[in-house]
Amino acid sequence: MNQIILTGQDARRIATKAVLEAPEGYLVEIKPQNRTSEQNKLLWALLSDISRQVDWYGKKLSCDAWKHVFTAAWKKQESVPGIEGGFVVLGQSTSKLTKNEFADLCEIILAFGAAQNVRWTDEYN
Repeated sequence: MNQIILTGQDARRIATKAVLEAPEGYLVEIKPQNRTSEQNKLLWALLSDISRQVDWYGKKLSCDAWKHVFTAAWKKQESVPGIEGGFVVLGQSTSKLTKNEFADLCEIILAFGAAQNVRWTDEYN
């Protein structure tokens, strides 16, 4: 799959040409860019700090568990009863987030961490 990032008039011309030359039945999608690798690195550094330093209702949670907690909080997601007990959060993958959405998620994590007196490492600076 070819992707063209619209960074100026030259990129727009290339995209237009590609659309005009594409075979019938091809799909064209214009959307914001997904998160960057730098944003992803920041996310895991923040989650790591929180995972090491915050007890959540008497438990230490893994980075993955914290990611689910924060994405659920950010998206105001709902939970449903599990098939054999417990609850399942109807989640969203962070890999599908746009750069701006990902930035919003990191802001929520930073605010939560500040409220919990998390000492941030320099992993992401």
